[in-house]
Amino acid sequence: MNALLIVDVQNDFCPGGALGVPEGDKIVPIVNQLTKEFEVVILTQDWHPAGHSSFASTHAGEEPYDTIEMPYGQQVLWPDHCVQDTAGSEFHPNLQTNRSQLIIRKGFRKDIDSYSAFFENDDTTSTGLKGYLQDRGVDSLYVVGLATDFCVKWSVLDGMQEGFEMYVVEDAVAGIDLDNSVEKAWSDMLEGGANKVTSQQLLS
Repeated sequence: MNALLIVDVQNDFCPGGALGVPEGDKIVPIVNQLTKEFEVVILTQDWHPAGHSSFASTHAGEEPYDTIEMPYGQQVLWPDHCVQDTAGSEFHPNLQTNRSQLIIRKGFRKDIDSYSAFFENDDTTSTGLKGYLQDRGVDSLYVVGLATDFCVKWSVLDGMQEGFEMYVVEDAVAGIDLDNSVEKAWSDMLEGGANKVTSQQLLS
């Protein structure tokens, strides 16, 4: 069975948000169309406590987009974003969420960031998504959302590692693009075995 995974289509990742992806809101109408094509629809939601360890403001002398070493590896430091129970953490107001059956919240542990829908950034702490998909009989995931070069990419790479067939909907993702990171993300995903599709292919 196929499922649609909608990654982090939240206010803070859209234009005007704390960590806005250029034209990130442009994908919303396409995502809404796609939700009608899938029986299983899953949302992820970045859900940070205030003072999260991935925020530059938590580290004296550090600026947003600096990188530091954390116990689990290298970490990009971000502007404060998607803080729990703030307007920025809410799904984009035009995103139709009524057809989704599960919300995976990530990044809620204060000392570790979480890009992937499957694992925290230590690559071992599971979100529980794999078990849910297996219980629903899902073997193929179609991924849309934000941002191509971080949470989409890591969700796709981890999904393949967990044994799922992964498809990325090219016109329903958008990236932050730090130093060509979008191009590298596509290269990593495709070389890893992911498939690139368009919404037209799925809707026609």
